[in-house]
Amino acid sequence: MIETDQPEVGVIIVAAGKSQRMSGTDKIFAPLAGQPVLLRVLQPFIDCPGVDRIVVVLNNRNYDEGKALIVQQNWEKEVAVCIGGRRRQDSVLSGLKLLGDCDLVVIQDGARPMVTVKLIEDGLEAAKETGAAIAAVPATDTIKTANAEMIARETLPRDSLWLCQTPQVFLYNVLIKAYREATAEVTDDAQIVELAGGKVKLYMGSYDNIKITTPADLAIAETLLKRRKG
Repeated sequence: MIETDQPEVGVIIVAAGKSQRMSGTDKIFAPLAGQPVLLRVLQPFIDCPGVDRIVVVLNNRNYDEGKALIVQQNWEKEVAVCIGGRRRQDSVLSGLKLLGDCDLVVIQDGARPMVTVKLIEDGLEAAKETGAAIAAVPATDTIKTANAEMIARETLPRDSLWLCQTPQVFLYNVLIKAYREATAEVTDDAQIVELAGGKVKLYMGSYDNIKITTPADLAIAETLLKRRKG
């Protein structure tokens, strides 16, 4: 699907969430092994040679602090900043508008600081073949559905269940078309492509690639970073 060996790659870091479960702390600024989470997320994309430019999407409350933090880094790679919308998909669309035309778009959660260059590069390769690819890991726990009274209704077959992560990588034309047609509210960008009739390939993510949602997740990420360095 990609005709050139060196496609132009743009990245959107979605960091416009409300951090509602972080006890009053905006998780993208929370310290993680001496650096804010946002910088931990950005660094692998700065280091990845296949990435050309980056857009960070922030909210009204964290925009000034986030932009100042990014400007201080003096990276050679272009990193632009914009304000997102009410829903995740509104924020991604804001990022797409600022990013402009490219061959491949990488969408990354601003709260997944354990992303690596390898995860990014694996996603780029997978998306070249299919037009859409997302990092995911096989479910290891038993998963049940329940009714409103919290009574178990069904045990799902674990061998077909995958836990989705970011990076999520798409052909630019595939993603922008899906967003223009989107009407339903979704939880991730792959779902928008699926609803538009696209095929999304899962590629192997990492169990270390956790999302910071609560203060306890920061402690886990600290431990994972120490193990990685060790």
